[in-house]
Amino acid sequence: MKHGNLSRTKLKIRLRRKTNPSLNETISNAMKNKAWNDIAKLVAMPTRQHTSINLDEINSKATLGDTILVPGKVLSRGDLDKKIRICALSISKSAKDKLKFSKSEFLTILEEIKKNPKAEGVKIIR
Repeated sequence: MKHGNLSRTKLKIRLRRKTNPSLNETISNAMKNKAWNDIAKLVAMPTRQHTSINLDEINSKATLGDTILVPGKVLSRGDLDKKIRICALSISKSAKDKLKFSKSEFLTILEEIKKNPKAEGVKIIR
């Protein structure tokens, strides 16, 4: 999956401009691992270009047991009827409550990078 011709040098420059420490750590950990390089490029984009996805859209694109990665924020419109794992930069409080109700799991992208260094079975939804 290609997301522009962003070199490692440009990624490092973008990293210096970011002021959110957890976002910086996410980008730097993703850059260290080749499997997560595309995710580093997505997360290093300007914040206004980060994706906001509702639960109903995730529900329609996911199958049971999937690991869904959202390079942005998960919002709470709709419901989940599948048990899945969602990784994102952030999640709204009401979306987190709905995830607990459907017995799904939420992780930040940084936690997923540490848990799954080879990025196996990760579906990106933008």
